[in-house]
Amino acid sequence: MTREWYMHPNGQLPAYEWAFGDVNPPVHAWAAWRVYKIEKKRRGVGDRAFLARIFQKLLLNFTWWVNRKDSEGRNVFQGGFLGLDNIGVFDRSAPLPTGGHIEQADGTGWMAMYCLNLLAIAMELAKEDPTYEDVASKFWEHFLYIAHAINHLGNDGVGMWDEQVGFYYDVLHQASGDHMPLKVRSMVGLIPLFAVETLEPAICDRLNGFKRRLEWFIENRPDLTHNVACMHTAGAGDRRLLSIVDAEQLRRILHVMLDEREFLSPYGIRAVSRVHREQPYILHANGTEYRVDYEPGESSTGLFGGNSNWRGPIWFPVNFLLIESLQKFHHYLGDDFKVECPTGSGQMMTLWEVAAELSRRMTRIFLKDPAGRRPVHGPNPLYQNDPNWSDLVLFYEYFHGDNGSGIGASHQTGWTGIVAKLLQQTAERAADAGNEATAENRELEPVAGD
Repeated sequence: MTREWYMHPNGQLPAYEWAFGDVNPPVHAWAAWRVYKIEKKRRGVGDRAFLARIFQKLLLNFTWWVNRKDSEGRNVFQGGFLGLDNIGVFDRSAPLPTGGHIEQADGTGWMAMYCLNLLAIAMELAKEDPTYEDVASKFWEHFLYIAHAINHLGNDGVGMWDEQVGFYYDVLHQASGDHMPLKVRSMVGLIPLFAVETLEPAICDRLNGFKRRLEWFIENRPDLTHNVACMHTAGAGDRRLLSIVDAEQLRRILHVMLDEREFLSPYGIRAVSRVHREQPYILHANGTEYRVDYEPGESSTGLFGGNSNWRGPIWFPVNFLLIESLQKFHHYLGDDFKVECPTGSGQMMTLWEVAAELSRRMTRIFLKDPAGRRPVHGPNPLYQNDPNWSDLVLFYEYFHGDNGSGIGASHQTGWTGIVAKLLQQTAERAADAGNEATAENRELEPVAGD
């Protein structure tokens, strides 16, 4: 994707086959970093040339984002579609019927994550080439500006973070200059959790220039650092945390996310809260009613081109990133930080245990239940009952938010195939606990990972 026959000279990357000029989430740095670490674990040495080449190209792409998708230069990003189809009130890739633009919690969260991914790569490269320390500092500081902006948007007290509810929302920036939160409970408000990274003390100590600039910024710019995760306080293993949310914000978001009446399904995290089934979000603008309902399966209307299915189903890419983020938070917060899971159950879990619970719910889609039925096959009698078909598992595009049945394209192994990684982790946890893994887990060929 970063080679010259795909990447525009200005740094833009193509989105998808019917609109190259649109924008998808900037996950390329995350992907490159994961590939590098997987190979390093398997071979004992990482491909630094690969990492450096990708890093140089992604610098161009990051700059394109900053120049093109931050309309007012406030470190608050738009992005538009961002792969989430009809998750919002309006078609985010089209001009708004109200005029103005949407300050996107997901676009801003993705860019904060992009900063931290490039920071991690720069710090890895700086181990052997100190010139990368400067650019590592640049991404750390840019992350602080974005984290500050998402929590403090606007001078009128209207921001993406809703302190009363404890959740992030998109904000409609109207042509008049007024701001209005679009209070849809959706994955948009969870994506800021993806922006999390821990700094290992041994690595920071080796990078003297980076550490010196980090400490200076913490001491001299409290205006930017006081409402993001505390970098003064060392956590488990004496680590430092870089995150948009602090511990209290995290606890409040998870209270909503882990509520089975809202996001938590028996099969993962829904894209839109189930609360909108009885309480749809309704906005009146220019004589038209715009609404968001909870739709756990295929869209009931032809909104936004008809291929729009983000109002309740379970999608593997964002669920996987939520699991990884919870593991990173646990890496810093440790076993003492616990939340109720599910909300209202009285059962307290560490964030590592919450990640494991989400993983189990997602893998449940593919595994046989006590009656021998796989939720992924839904009501299809051939796949459920015929011994010649029942073990032929398809990797669907997304899954019904209430019953886990597969929906959409049936061959999306590019993202749904990461269930193999979740199964592997489940098996490893079971082995570590001295328990025997399930037959499905034992038969799985292990997947390389970190």
